[in-house]
Amino acid sequence: RLREKAFLNKGVKILFTDKRYDKHNVFHYEGGLREFVEYINTNKKTIHANVLYGERIKDDIMVEMAIQYTDQYTESVYTFVNNINTPEGGTHLTGFRSAVTRVVNDYARSHNHLKENDEPLTGEDIREGMSAVISVKVSDPQFEGQTKAKLGNSEVRGAVESITADILDQYLSENPADARVIVDKSIRSAKARIAARKARDL
Repeated sequence: RLREKAFLNKGVKILFTDKRYDKHNVFHYEGGLREFVEYINTNKKTIHANVLYGERIKDDIMVEMAIQYTDQYTESVYTFVNNINTPEGGTHLTGFRSAVTRVVNDYARSHNHLKENDEPLTGEDIREGMSAVISVKVSDPQFEGQTKAKLGNSEVRGAVESITADILDQYLSENPADARVIVDKSIRSAKARIAARKARDL
């Protein structure tokens, strides 16, 4: 939990001392969420070197995110609200996923990676192998249930969706090599999904 707090608050130094054994642990990450994603991917093979990172404020909602793709077949996406982990997601996750699906599809179409007759990539296709952390700061968070596991603020969805779209669109434009491997992996995932569907239909 202390490591997580240090990742979520870049530059903050947390010192934990176990006086029983005179043992000291220091948690300090200048890279914040960038280093969080690198930590998540420690034992995974990444498919692009750069960690996509962005931080913006919209309508008094601060949104920070970091993304890096691996060769895995599952997604590892973690969401936080005011440093509280929201394992069930909520409106911030919905906004993030919606933006990622739209922006990657638009990029793939505009750069002819998807042909006119190809069906669009699904969110699952695009998030395959994605490691990401989304952290939002909200002045009046409204959680669903007592465990604070899911965010309910409707206005957060629009802010996260808008900011994610801006950051991701800029990243793909400025890093065409990374964009290519991300789109190629998404298309391979889509082809596997379509092939599996056709096999079931036989």
